[in-house]
Amino acid sequence: MAGRNAFEFGGQRVAPGNRATVDLPVSVLSDHTPVTMSVHVIHGRREGPTVFICAGIHGDEIIGVEIVRRLLAMKNLNSLSGTLITVPIVNAFGFLNRSRYLPDRRDLNRCFPGSETGSLGSRIAYIFMTEIVQRCDLGIDLHSAAVHRTNLPQIRISNGDPATRRLADLFGAPVVLCSNLRDGSLRGAAEGSGAKVLLYEAGEALRFDEMPVRAGVLGILRVLHEMEMISAKGVSKAKSMPLFCRSSRWVRIPSFADNRSNDTRTCIPGCADKIRAGC
Repeated sequence: MAGRNAFEFGGQRVAPGNRATVDLPVSVLSDHTPVTMSVHVIHGRREGPTVFICAGIHGDEIIGVEIVRRLLAMKNLNSLSGTLITVPIVNAFGFLNRSRYLPDRRDLNRCFPGSETGSLGSRIAYIFMTEIVQRCDLGIDLHSAAVHRTNLPQIRISNGDPATRRLADLFGAPVVLCSNLRDGSLRGAAEGSGAKVLLYEAGEALRFDEMPVRAGVLGILRVLHEMEMISAKGVSKAKSMPLFCRSSRWVRIPSFADNRSNDTRTCIPGCADKIRAGC
């Protein structure tokens, strides 16, 4: 039987059974310091799907960065089937500045699918789409809530896709939410190019939270196992089915005991809406 071909990415060849870190050029700073998008590629010895996992599209959402870091250390990936492409920090500018946005105040998650000659955000989106998304069957996009707001772990999917719904249920987050696609979002652009995306939301911006991190790592392992990319070793099943929500709404509270912003949003306990807590 003929061996599997190497995976060519960013000018490098990753042989079957190997991994590599490839720095995709993005831009340069005013002092000519190069800025790159570091991509970790794991190319399995056996054939299988190609999946991307990304975090840090919003630079202050650091929980996803930790999820990817822990995932890359998992021994399950040593015997991977298929190819896994991970990007711990998509928006390096925002991450360095501890900001959700790019330096020009654009939201990168409203710039997809991007343009080769557009704004900074548009060019980053174009690189991500052409180099990564268009080569993948599935993506998992990691996010968290804004500053001073906390999201219960949840998976957001598009309505009407049984295969994506099954993966969302297997992920094991407490909530699965049907969420409309937004213009310019990675999820919208990816699905337009034929790659399904699970969007994981958990925790708060600029804060590490152990529970959402563990839930994210384990959820990703469950999805990879379901796609027959890794073995079942160390991958436990979810203890219960998630709450499935077809719609969501915001409930604003008039005041906060600790005098934080009264713009904080929460959800009615027990309702079939998206569950969030602002405390």
